[in-house]
Amino acid sequence: MIEKLIILEDVDPVTFYGVNNANMQLIKALYPKLRIVARGNVIKVLGDEEEMCAFEENIQRMERYCLEYNALREETILDIVKGNAPQTEKNGNVIVFSVTGKPIIPRSDNQLRLVEAFRQHDMLFAIGPAGSGKTYTAIALAVRALKNKEIKRIILSRPAVEAGEKLGFLPGDMKEKIDPYLQPLYDALQDMIPPAKLQEYMDQNVIQIAPLAFMRGRTLNDAVVILDEAQNTTSAQIKMFLTRMGMNTKMIVTGDMTQIDLPPSQTSGLVQAMKILKGVKGIAFIELNRKDIVRHKLVTRIVEAYEKFDKEQHATAAGKEETIAK
Repeated sequence: MIEKLIILEDVDPVTFYGVNNANMQLIKALYPKLRIVARGNVIKVLGDEEEMCAFEENIQRMERYCLEYNALREETILDIVKGNAPQTEKNGNVIVFSVTGKPIIPRSDNQLRLVEAFRQHDMLFAIGPAGSGKTYTAIALAVRALKNKEIKRIILSRPAVEAGEKLGFLPGDMKEKIDPYLQPLYDALQDMIPPAKLQEYMDQNVIQIAPLAFMRGRTLNDAVVILDEAQNTTSAQIKMFLTRMGMNTKMIVTGDMTQIDLPPSQTSGLVQAMKILKGVKGIAFIELNRKDIVRHKLVTRIVEAYEKFDKEQHATAAGKEETIAK
């Protein structure tokens, strides 16, 4: 009789053990010769050495499955213990699996282009309207790279600029002041990483979410770094951000040219960067459009209506200038 401790390092124990510990109860029933006690992320096992080796190997297989699919079902446990390959929904286009176990896949041709460009380039610019999935897809790619241990951390940033309204002084400490600006990034992460594991990553700085001003002076190695809402950066800010790139790092810059909230006197850093960096080797530019919008169908109609209005405004302004010139 020997005793062994198995530590679940990469998965959320709540997901692994199942609702009301149903998964753990099944595992215990499948190994009646072993005494198994689970506390937190530690499983203590007492029993025959040969039986324990088979148990440990299968627990590791279950852990790898749970890490990839964010789910562990009873039928999967039975397949693994029987030595069968567990049934999966995976196909070639899956980026990661959500916390509910559903596959997150590119939902348009341009989103697929973004996924492919991530494999081939170290710096990407993803430009498109609201709801086209640019930020969500970028964060899914970062989460996949972290799960596959291709990187050591994810760094997410956006400029703290109000969308056309003055919020005044926000209460609380620094984190509480900047959280409202970064909430869209939290929302995407919460879809892809179980709550306990996400909190652990945040506490250990494996996932860092910070305003753009906090990037100055840093060299970012072994990371996927995402700059969201880049249309609201100044020329100096985006140059500072892009030059933070370190070894084994990929950068994704997302933005929407139709939602620039800077004062009229300031040039968008994203607009300028796209002109300056076009043709630079190693940088990819992916442009999404209203066909890529995956929110409510009304979002597509709203975007189309505003595009039509903007064209009419430009045509009217051009007509006035032509009349004055005559």
